[in-house]
Amino acid sequence: MKSNGKRNTGLTINQKQGLTGWFFLLPAALLIFAMNFYPMLQALVLSFKTGIGNNQVWGGLDNYARLLQDKVFHTAIINNFFYLLIQVPVMLVVAIILATLLNKKDLKCKGLFRTMIFLPCCTALVSYSIIFKTLFAYDGYVNTVLTNMGLISERINWLGQVSTAKVIIIIALIWRWTGYNMVFYLAGLQNIDESLYEAARIDGAGPVKAFFKITVPLLRPTILLTTIMSINGTLQLFDESVNLTNGGPANSTLTMSHYIYKASFEYNPQFGYAAAMSYVIFILVAILSFVQMKVGDKR
Repeated sequence: MKSNGKRNTGLTINQKQGLTGWFFLLPAALLIFAMNFYPMLQALVLSFKTGIGNNQVWGGLDNYARLLQDKVFHTAIINNFFYLLIQVPVMLVVAIILATLLNKKDLKCKGLFRTMIFLPCCTALVSYSIIFKTLFAYDGYVNTVLTNMGLISERINWLGQVSTAKVIIIIALIWRWTGYNMVFYLAGLQNIDESLYEAARIDGAGPVKAFFKITVPLLRPTILLTTIMSINGTLQLFDESVNLTNGGPANSTLTMSHYIYKASFEYNPQFGYAAAMSYVIFILVAILSFVQMKVGDKR
């Protein structure tokens, strides 16, 4: 065949497939940018402004400098890390133990047990907070039962005391999210070859040793994932602080997200200062996630 001297400018099959893929992805990509990334950039710009409404002016790092002196924000950070250091390890340990128990082939009604443990996760955040608030009210069901059983001589103000209010929030978080993490561990356990456990039993390893030598190492990627998600969620804790204790007593249960909400809508609107606090949370989540990836991912 003779060449006519003209270069063929037609697209190859791979290029056409690539353009087709981008054609279908473009609407979703634009929507994600408009709903997520653009507001994030706007919030970053806003965090460098001070003032209210149309009177906002460029303040540079004033909002971030203010954070260093804001004792309420320091209290909120301490509260968040208190929940994180206690609730996250307990919840994940309970979740992996429950997943191991419910993964046994000879366990009867395991489908029912799995559903019952996962159901709290399906409860609306506001609804379950109100349930716990009702249970642990001064004249609530918990005080009534404990008083009738003679375990306490007088009713306890669970949500009105610093020590007990934090404990109630931790109990509520564990009740709400343990089943959610258990599902991830169940999925991971079902990918582990049963022959590994049979070989361990032949070698004389008991259930506890097999758990630490086989289950935990092979679930490392899943454990890493659930840890990062749990840390992320705990640092952004909002509903429990608002609906259970309203941040009290004396800001002892106030979280960073709750304080951002107060700064934005309850106090004189300070959107620039609230945006600065939001980026502090973003930086904390990014740093902790990076550390988790470096420590937990051996690849």
